[in-house]
Order: sequence, then C-alpha cells, then structure tokens
Amino acid sequence: MHDVTYPVMLFAAGFGTRMGALTANRPKPLIEVAGRALIDHALDLVAAYDPPRTVVNLHYLPDQITAHLAGRGIAFSHETPEILETGGGLRAALPLLGAGPVFTMNTDAVWRGPNPLCLLSGAWRPDEMDALLLCIPADRAVGHSGAGDFRIAADGRAARGPGLIYSGVQIIKPALLHEIEHRSFSINVLWDRMLAAGRLSAMAYPGQWCDVGRPEGIRAAEAMLRDV
Repeated sequence: MHDVTYPVMLFAAGFGTRMGALTANRPKPLIEVAGRALIDHALDLVAAYDPPRTVVNLHYLPDQITAHLAGRGIAFSHETPEILETGGGLRAALPLLGAGPVFTMNTDAVWRGPNPLCLLSGAWRPDEMDALLLCIPADRAVGHSGAGDFRIAADGRAARGPGLIYSGVQIIKPALLHEIEHRSFSINVLWDRMLAAGRLSAMAYPGQWCDVGRPEGIRAAEAMLRDV
C-alpha cells in the first residue's frame, strides 16, 4: 500500500483522571466503546496501515495493558518512576522505534472515515515538514467543545489559534527531541520550535472523530459508530 511505512507509537501511559471512577482500577485505554477496548479501536487502524513496528508506552496500571496486548507483537516502553508526558515519552521509546520519522497516536479517540495513518502517510513530505498533524474541523469533532488548536494556511503550514482540533495523530521527525533538556516534557515544546522554523504542517480530516477523554464521550462515540 505504501512505498515506505513508519513505526507507530501509541500513548497509553496516562492516568485518565478526566474519566473519574472509570479509571480508578483500570487504565483508560482499556475502557470499552461499543464492546471493545479503546486501544483495540486504535490498533485496528494501526494494523490496516501495517507499520514495521508498534510501540505502546506504559505507566499507570501497566500490567493490565501488557496482559491485554500479549501475543500481538507489540513492544512496550515502561516509564518509571515518573510519567514522562508526550515528548519525554516519545524520546524514551526511540530505542524501540528507530531514528526516522514516527507516527504518534493517542488511544482515547474513535474514528469513522478514512484511516488517519494512511491519510498522513500519503501527504507526508519530509523535505518540507518536520511534523504533519491531523486536525479535525469543529463540525466533524463529535462531542467536542472548544475553540480549536490550529489554523492551516493555504500551503499547509500550521499556526496556533482557534480553528481545527488536534486529533492526537501526527507523523514527526524525532531528532529535535534530543535538544530538550528536561526528562519529562510535552510534545508542544517541539511543535513550538517547528512553528518558528516554518516546518510544522497540518491537514484536515474528512471523516468524523470522537474524543473519549471523559465518560460522556463513550456514549457519543457509540452513537457516532452506529450512525451509518
């Protein structure tokens, strides 16, 4: 399907505090939507893209996730003793991922439409971009409120500001990670450097997307998946 495929990292280390009691005894990626764990919805998309390697980072209740994913050929990046946030977590996983571009994907969203990884792969131009973000127009973001995160210029370059919502999926060159002094840091630190250099791009997703970061997102995602 693709001339070149890139490794995929799934973020699954967080505490899921916005889920309240639902994550008191289980990690958010194992919360079920339409009878399947959130991380399995994400892994369906990963499998269809068929990357060379898939890595999942872990911190909160990691044994439940490793047991759930046993036998699937997935590598695990354990964050101890503290959680490393998105930027630090990605950097810690690089020995498993390799040095080249990598996809990162949140595990708390459900999609209806084209495969987000395949879409980004088709639009990726590494000579012009250091990262390519997939963003959601407000009218395609089910159950999401807020002004949005990014605007997209006519040439595809991203700028911060109200407009589109970051979907949690991107393809990114990890080299700049090694310039960050802190051990735990957000990937926003990298984006700011790429923005300043004019090397952060974004594209809009043509399907529907539902953030399942809060309990009410479960019902919204299930309704979206039924609405065919």
